[in-house]
Amino acid sequence: MNYSCFKDLKRIVIKVGTSSLTYETGKINIKKIEHLVRVISDLRNRGIEVVLVSSGAVGAGVGKLGLSEKPSDTRKKQALAAIGQASLVSIYDKFFSEYGHNTAQVLLTKFILDDAERYQNTKNTFETMFEYGVVPIVNENDVISTYELEFGDNDTLSAYIAKLVEAELLIILSDIDGLFESNPAENPDAKLIPVVEKVDESIYAIAGGAGSRRGTGGMVTKLKAAEIVNPAGINMIITNGASPENIYDILDGKPVGTLFVGSV
Repeated sequence: MNYSCFKDLKRIVIKVGTSSLTYETGKINIKKIEHLVRVISDLRNRGIEVVLVSSGAVGAGVGKLGLSEKPSDTRKKQALAAIGQASLVSIYDKFFSEYGHNTAQVLLTKFILDDAERYQNTKNTFETMFEYGVVPIVNENDVISTYELEFGDNDTLSAYIAKLVEAELLIILSDIDGLFESNPAENPDAKLIPVVEKVDESIYAIAGGAGSRRGTGGMVTKLKAAEIVNPAGINMIITNGASPENIYDILDGKPVGTLFVGSV
């Protein structure tokens, strides 16, 4: 596929995971957030509309309360999400305002997008936010989510959002460079797969399990995200969130990470 088609994109969704936003301690990595915000602000200056789907609320709550690890029971995780979300959005808003951009917080549960009327209302709200020139910052509403209402992870949420806003590209910033032929943590000679035309059983077979201990996703959830957006004609790229400049390279038409090709 010719990456030059990414040079003229007008609307993209960027998803960033907990592991790309926090230290091993669980506390917020302010330097990384500021770095990401600077890049997104520059994209906005270029005229590209951006939705940021950001994890990190529970992790921020863990760090804020000085806990040693993320709890496993839902009640505590929901409380930590409420505690951490306030801090996370406050930091984002501070940095974006320094670069001259406004933000909007959007908290969603799955039942909102499963209902036709609520879906259209949500879509209209995003379009209005784009008209106002703000950067929507989206997260799952973990505070009230239950198993029946949740997306389960922000990879899935970002895919639904990309379809909702009719984005041309979904970029998932991860703690790995992309999809490899085997686990690079176990095989240092593992080769990056630059392009995936179709997600099938052979692709799932080489995907590992859960991600870092601070996040909820892994490569499998990212493959599922590709299965959501690709049939809608939306391309998806997995790349390393440690270097937000990778986004510049992608939008300049340079092959970066793993591209999952959209088709209609």
